[in-house]
Amino acid sequence: MNGAGIHAFGGYVPRLRLQRQVIAEANAWFNPALKALGRGERAIAGWDEDPITMAVEAARDCLARRGRDGIAQVILASTTLPFQDRQNAGVVAEALHIAGDLGTLDIAGSQRAGTSALIAAGQVARGGGGPVLVASAEKRPTKAASPLELTTGDAAAALLVGEGDGLAKLLGHATRSADFVDHYRGQDERFDYVWEERWLRDEGFLKIIPRAVASALSAADLDAGAIDHFCFASPMRRASSSVAKKLGVPERSVRDNLQGMCGEAGAAHPLVMLAHALEDAAPGERILVVGFGQGCDALVFETTEALAEMRPERGVSGYLKRGRADTDYHRFLGVNDLVALEHGLRSEADRQTGLTTLYRNRGMVLGLIGGKCSRCGTVQFPKSNVCVNPNCHAADTQADYPFSEMRATVRSYTADRLTYSVAPPAFYGMVQFEEGGRAMIDFTDIDADATLSVGTPMRMVFRVKDYDARRGFRRYFWKATPEAPCLDAGLPTDDRYC
Repeated sequence: MNGAGIHAFGGYVPRLRLQRQVIAEANAWFNPALKALGRGERAIAGWDEDPITMAVEAARDCLARRGRDGIAQVILASTTLPFQDRQNAGVVAEALHIAGDLGTLDIAGSQRAGTSALIAAGQVARGGGGPVLVASAEKRPTKAASPLELTTGDAAAALLVGEGDGLAKLLGHATRSADFVDHYRGQDERFDYVWEERWLRDEGFLKIIPRAVASALSAADLDAGAIDHFCFASPMRRASSSVAKKLGVPERSVRDNLQGMCGEAGAAHPLVMLAHALEDAAPGERILVVGFGQGCDALVFETTEALAEMRPERGVSGYLKRGRADTDYHRFLGVNDLVALEHGLRSEADRQTGLTTLYRNRGMVLGLIGGKCSRCGTVQFPKSNVCVNPNCHAADTQADYPFSEMRATVRSYTADRLTYSVAPPAFYGMVQFEEGGRAMIDFTDIDADATLSVGTPMRMVFRVKDYDARRGFRRYFWKATPEAPCLDAGLPTDDRYC
């Protein structure tokens, strides 16, 4: 059986960072003890983001330099998947233009879903069935005034696992199953029920993890002292150091769990920490990744010389650097449906999706596929039977042409407070694609007081278009967001996006 390794990696952290001090102060009347957690910030996804959209962004970051050809399977791991009975990984595959002759799989039900997906991908790759794209993302709802509200965060990571060493070869792994319940979320329940931290630490972390790690290190023919990067996701203070001491892993090897600037992203967090570690690692270093939840997964990797050639386009570090502080706690509660807001009459329109229309137009809707005339080369969105070039007008010459990775610039825009929006105002406008073609499209990740300009560079992102709360369906489409390098290009725009 051949070996397996990571061949590409990427990450995604939403732009807005809610300041924990604001959360603690708002709820101090009820739970003053929250002030102890009121330091740093947590990443918060926008109203139009969910685990599917964040997984798409992480996967785009992962595959930007490698390309998308040859992928045999897409696995999406999360405990907050938008659909209980619809293949969430299939939506990711459609958005990435790789749907078709490949397998898709959702993995859920445990906080170690991300590491379990990574182990499964390694087993597939060793058997010659790869490459496998593993993505994991979380957007965990939390009760107001709960410790989880301050310690969790939204984020995603993606790794391409294939045959051969890649940039980090899998030396060994182990799994230990135990029905150890430190928290749970029952059927049809929205929020986690959490047990005490001491129980989790003493009976869970310090007793279950060492056994799985010992087996993984044995499979890798290593001792704990040889580990250079230890990735263990827990918001508990000093938990990582306590576990590392128990394992014999050097204190210097314990990775920052990103609690100060992101928060714990549930099942995705071990993979987020792994992607972050790969950004910092040098060739020949060993990385131990632990996923905990009703047992433990442990994986040991060793980086190779190929690591230097396959850095992600943005990576976890790049997305962390682009964060913008947010102090509007009430908006956070409102857009996440944690308080009952009066949305007004305009919100009551029926948003039923015609599933037949969605399927027939899935390339355009989910993949942002337009057309390119095979006669004159004109590109256009949307695709049509007749070329839009007035000097051509050829019929039936349109070939599929993707617009999702094409940059664009603003031609016109408006901020509309009459149109219903979950987070008003609704920004939208006309964008001009760099290779040709224009589209009227929604804008996202724009502050209410933003000052955009004609010529502002824009990037396409996959987001939730709207929600059909009546039927539990959400519709996806692509939106435009300001591109970060705009200042370098000397173009007029609001510098908050750069």
